[in-house]
Amino acid sequence: MGKPANKSRTQPNESRAYGKYLRSSPQKLNLVAQTIRGKLAGRALIDLEFSPRRIAQDVRKLLQSAIANAENNHALDVDRLVVAEATVGKTLVMKRFHARARGRSAPIEKPFSNMTIILREAGAEKADKKPKKQKDAAAGEAKPKKQSDKKAQPKKAAAKKSEKSQGAEE
Repeated sequence: MGKPANKSRTQPNESRAYGKYLRSSPQKLNLVAQTIRGKLAGRALIDLEFSPRRIAQDVRKLLQSAIANAENNHALDVDRLVVAEATVGKTLVMKRFHARARGRSAPIEKPFSNMTIILREAGAEKADKKPKKQKDAAAGEAKPKKQSDKKAQPKKAAAKKSEKSQGAEE
């Protein structure tokens, strides 16, 4: 008689980890997120391990959590995981003040961020990309044929002009 269960927000071949209240601005956190988007999970862990940014260690913990979720909850192959999405959001801002001269104050804002990391198995993404490449190749083949037809027409016109000029000389 209780409430119905929530629908799953992830696909069968993906896992998710959500980090709340990360102590960094969304702009700085997004710079770290850009470094891992589209990479294999193992490679992304190495990049975060040696990143000079302070927030990279918190992102590394979040990525490890997403990998553990993939392995334990979804039974995915850890070696084939790819960081499909890494999104950053804004959350609360602590407001403080800094004492200034002559009894004045200056505001200080200390922003926090949220981050979501979604991992997918690499085989699923490769299957999506293959049909697109085939369509592009088919479109690419059609274009040169049209160009060759256009190039052939001026040559014919030039040949006709030369024939007319030869006929006029005779």
